[in-house]
Amino acid sequence: MRLHTTIGQFAVFTAGTVLLASCSSGDESSSSADNTESSEETREYETEKGEVSIPSEPETIVTDYYAGELLAVDADVSGSGPDAFSNPFLEEQLSGAKNVGDPIDPEEVLELDPDLIVVMYDDNYEQLSEIAPTVHIPYNPDTDVQETLDTFGELTNNQAAAEDFKDTIEETAADAKERLEGTIDEDDTFGIYELTDNDELYVFGANGGRGGQAIYNALDLNAPEKIQEEVMGENAQEISMEVLEEYSADHMFMTTYDPEDTGESKEKIQDSDVWANLDAVQNEQFYFLDFDTYYPYDPISVNEQIDLIADELTE
Repeated sequence: MRLHTTIGQFAVFTAGTVLLASCSSGDESSSSADNTESSEETREYETEKGEVSIPSEPETIVTDYYAGELLAVDADVSGSGPDAFSNPFLEEQLSGAKNVGDPIDPEEVLELDPDLIVVMYDDNYEQLSEIAPTVHIPYNPDTDVQETLDTFGELTNNQAAAEDFKDTIEETAADAKERLEGTIDEDDTFGIYELTDNDELYVFGANGGRGGQAIYNALDLNAPEKIQEEVMGENAQEISMEVLEEYSADHMFMTTYDPEDTGESKEKIQDSDVWANLDAVQNEQFYFLDFDTYYPYDPISVNEQIDLIADELTE
């Protein structure tokens, strides 16, 4: 598991105009049109690897971890890494896409003949760059989902779609906040946690997935002071079970990373005295969340998570 972003038609000249043009001017026009077409087809994009010449309007994109970000701005994703296919919110949109492996497999990518490759990790970067222009965007470069939409809207030249999705998220958040009125107290605090199959325990901030964007940014819910001071600037912080109470909140949301689905870690924490003494547990305000549903932090997933979190709190 890794912790985890039509060229316009040319005018048609009449036959009479063409006949009036001299051969030399016709050659110049042809050359000028070719240059214009070339400049419109590609543009320079600054990346961690330096400037990359990318299509102005890419049509076939392959990515390792940015399927949701690309789909949110109406870009075509023909291939993606396996994580995207376990995301319940992307299932329909990726029905025709190909799993290109983790790390991304150049041979699988080659078969798709993309005109742009977007990667979070630079495994096989040189090989991928020989297939198509490859943009390296390291893990989690943006502070919120709005910045993410700006990044991928610019990358794909779909800024209008990015703005539309920002509006969608704002509307979803406004509706969810209205549903929450009178359900939670203004001073209530909210915490996000994850337990792994190795009994590791993490506290998450706003920008590490697990519903953080929905809870802290979209719904404007407050973290406890200790989490604000120690975790919010980071994606996550590992803690021991013994100090969980120090990072506890009035409402606690926990995902469990358990790929073998043994349930052992979850049972262990629920059998502990630490668990039993948490105010959130005693007040029935401790919520176990599905890992696949809350792990992603792309705009499409965040938009859906906003409603799901409101459902948890109102039910």
